Amino acid sequence: MNFLEERIVKDGVVKPGNVLKVDSFLNHQMDISLLNEIGREFHRRFADCPITKVLTIEASGIAIAYPVASEFGVPLVFAKKSKSINIDGEMYVAEVESFTHKNKNQVVVSRRFLGPEDHVLIIDDFLANGCALQGLISIVEAAGATVEGLGIAIEKGFQIGGRVIRNLGYRLESLAIVDAMDDETGTITFRPQDERPGPRQPDRNQVETR
Repeated sequence: MNFLEERIVKDGVVKPGNVLKVDSFLNHQMDISLLNEIGREFHRRFADCPITKVLTIEASGIAIAYPVASEFGVPLVFAKKSKSINIDGEMYVAEVESFTHKNKNQVVVSRRFLGPEDHVLIIDDFLANGCALQGLISIVEAAGATVEGLGIAIEKGFQIGGRVIRNLGYRLESLAIVDAMDDETGTITFRPQDERPGPRQPDRNQVETR
């Protein structure tokens, strides 16, 4: 197991409904040393990419994306879940559905912060159904920018999100892929590192029916 998988086993809590609580170290109380290690690991994995911006979504994605942007030495942009009076000018807008909160939100990014010259690394804490990532991808594409890759802290491999994103042909790196969880025993099964899927060419049939 890698460092994140070990921490999930130690402090993660499995709840009914395929919910994995990591709020003691990742998205409520935050272990800064762990977050910095996550930043270094994503920098290592995407070191071959000409990253100019890191993009995430509020709120829990910010903590993961901050050390990544710091490692690359580039700005961090986060999509806001509602239009604020402090956001002026035109915006890129996407609708995303939250697996955890069971609701839909429009997220916005000011057009001042993404443009055709940007090479973007998208970062988030969890991947379940893939809706948040697809929303962020649509914002990058609306800006005419390039999606260089997507980095996820924890992917729920038993849900469709990872398969959908990879079938679209994007490079997706997940530090921990959970293949199964048992809320009665608390058991978490991770996908072995040597069985992690890489990017593939788009499967048009699967993409069109998602």
